Amino acid sequence: MDRRVHIEVRGRVQGVGFRMFICHRALELGLCGRVRNTGHGTVSIDVQGAAGLVEELISAARTGPPASSVSGIDTNERPLDFSMSGFRVTD
Repeated sequence: MDRRVHIEVRGRVQGVGFRMFICHRALELGLCGRVRNTGHGTVSIDVQGAAGLVEELISAARTGPPASSVSGIDTNERPLDFSMSGFRVTD
């Protein structure tokens, strides 16, 4: 069963390769969506795919790349978007 989730990641997550880390992991998992920096210092992830694989990406977001320091994440379920394809980093 597919699932779509919005994830907001807090901590030292900008300027440390966090977006590329998430993008590479999402592509490895075959997920769709996007990741971007926000104006208030967090990283926003919109991801959709098989529920178990989305959970793996959420777990990766809790850890992040070596230079990051995640202090917390928030997740919110979203309605499926059947027009979504690929995964990319956006501004």
